[in-house]
Amino acid sequence: MDFKNDLLLRAARGENIERYPVWLMRQAGRILPEYRAVRNSLSGFKELVETPALAAEVTIQPVDHLGVDAAIIFSDILVIPEAMGLEYQMVEKVGPYFEKTIKSEADLIQHGQTDFNVEDRLGYVKEALEITKKELNGRVPLIGFAGAPWTIFCYMVEGGGSKTFSEARKMLYQNPTLAHELLNRITEVTIRYLKMQVTAGADLIQVFDSWAGILGQKQYEEFGLKYMNKIADAIKGVPVTLFAKGAYAALPNLAQSNCNTLGLDWNMNAAEVRKLVGENKTLQGNLDPCALYTSHKEIEQLTINMLDSFESKRHIVNLGHGVYPDIDPNKVKTFIKTVKDYEI
Repeated sequence: MDFKNDLLLRAARGENIERYPVWLMRQAGRILPEYRAVRNSLSGFKELVETPALAAEVTIQPVDHLGVDAAIIFSDILVIPEAMGLEYQMVEKVGPYFEKTIKSEADLIQHGQTDFNVEDRLGYVKEALEITKKELNGRVPLIGFAGAPWTIFCYMVEGGGSKTFSEARKMLYQNPTLAHELLNRITEVTIRYLKMQVTAGADLIQVFDSWAGILGQKQYEEFGLKYMNKIADAIKGVPVTLFAKGAYAALPNLAQSNCNTLGLDWNMNAAEVRKLVGENKTLQGNLDPCALYTSHKEIEQLTINMLDSFESKRHIVNLGHGVYPDIDPNKVKTFIKTVKDYEI
């Protein structure tokens, strides 16, 4: 497909770019009044995820209103456990909640299903991607995504968010065989899901390992990275971004992964990571999302300081995590404009 703006894809592939591309994790969300208007007309978050025409509409809103260089499909990482037979609810101001969790081999049979057609259970994501792709009409690339197996595992075992995920981590010690079986199943379904996204029009795939940083280095290699690598190896034809939040010690290993881009959180130093990984990977990130609470002038300066530290054209600009819901969209626009005006 011919893109009017393919900066993101060129940066991901390490090709020449005239400026850094910029987009934000969670850009299609509560910072935009246009998003809130759509969301408030529905019963809740899940209805929006499962209504393809509206999911497509809110996916495109940041392209229209913020001027980002990519759209990311509006969905949730927890559609995978739900497809596998573990339903979740999105509780306002609390986050995801699973009534049942996986604690035994018997739970795995019921709630860790793999023997199903992904399109039957997740066809609404496919449809949302197809609608979005058509409506974008090549303006910018469309990003598809999934949660990394370790992060999905955390929710399926813990039953919701947690500071420590001690239930999930306990299983790694008490029943590593069960842990690996569940991780394998999540990985298998995720690969089929991401391949469906690519077929439906996703131009780039990002895998989010939000809870990578809660594991020690050796455990992350065994229970995290191994499964991320399986996904990266399986996705063909589009660039792949791996974002292992907090897993600084894993970066040398991640640099060997079969991916194009490594996502950095805001605690990671881009210049140091560049020395670690060399020029064979694109880096993505990594302004602290809280920097967007400061003044417009300060946002501009902090963004320029970050851009000055990159030392390479192989970079996609983003925050070091998702944009927070109460941030002023005009502050986001200042961030984006500063990136676009920066000469490389």
